[in-house]
Amino acid sequence: MRQEAKTQLNKPLKIVFAGTPEFAALHLQALIDSEHHVIGVYSQPDRPAGRGKKLQASAVKRLAVEHAIPVFQPQSLKTVESQLALAELQADIMIVVAYGLILPAFVLNTPKLGCLNVHGSLLPKWRGAAPIQRSIWSGDSETGVTIMQMDEGLDTGPMLFKHSLAITKEDTSASLYQKLAEIGPKALLETLAKLTELQPKSQDDELVSYAKKLSKEEAKIDWGLPAEQLERNIRAFNPWPVAFFTLNEFNIKVYSSDVVNNENSDIPAGQIIKSDKKGILVTTGNGCLLLTKLQLPSKKPMLAADVLNGRADWFAVGVSLI
Repeated sequence: MRQEAKTQLNKPLKIVFAGTPEFAALHLQALIDSEHHVIGVYSQPDRPAGRGKKLQASAVKRLAVEHAIPVFQPQSLKTVESQLALAELQADIMIVVAYGLILPAFVLNTPKLGCLNVHGSLLPKWRGAAPIQRSIWSGDSETGVTIMQMDEGLDTGPMLFKHSLAITKEDTSASLYQKLAEIGPKALLETLAKLTELQPKSQDDELVSYAKKLSKEEAKIDWGLPAEQLERNIRAFNPWPVAFFTLNEFNIKVYSSDVVNNENSDIPAGQIIKSDKKGILVTTGNGCLLLTKLQLPSKKPMLAADVLNGRADWFAVGVSLI
């Protein structure tokens, strides 16, 4: 944060907010409810969605419109026009949460106090697009949110505040998302309240890891992987893109599973060795995986017992899922 601006800090702050999904909207709501003044909101352009592919406003835009806050939706912040529009707002600070556009140097330096970002990991771990999912995927015991001063790098700026959170063995990306969405806004407001006191801390480059985007291809279950990794994948890819395997030319989605420590080294990976009301037990590269909640084509997600009631022949002992 610029020292000259920091020493002249007045409250309440004039804030420009930039964000797009529901996670960001929860932070915007916290700012709207605070002592600060949100004088402008930036969000991604409306996108086609739903069966009719009609243009849909983002969660952040809808909230801003509801509160009569001016909304800006440039395709890029690199144009002179978009940069002048931001400068005219004369904001004290810009708060960025899951916005989705790159902020060039001009934008980062326009607000008096610069730009702060709320990131869903304990930086420098899991910089990038999918920190919540990657923390589960990798078997981390904790995650959290980091409030940082933005610079031109990818989540590389100095850190102002951290709040950690334990990851349970039951957490999916959906549940962890909700937990972080609760602590993130509180952490943001606490940071703003202590802005003149906080000392920025540089990130340790030796501890950096990157959270690359998830893909549908990655969600296909590789039965040659260890059961523990597959169980984490299933939780990490829930609710998107959802782990799946192909059977009878159909993609079967898997929403939950349990690890069974039985190596079954003499049975090929991907073979069903047991099917009952507890689930469908499948061999893997190391150990077995008990599939407990699945989704058949054109059906809702169901417990394995209900799936077997209608399709027991698909999941008979000896069937290979590879």
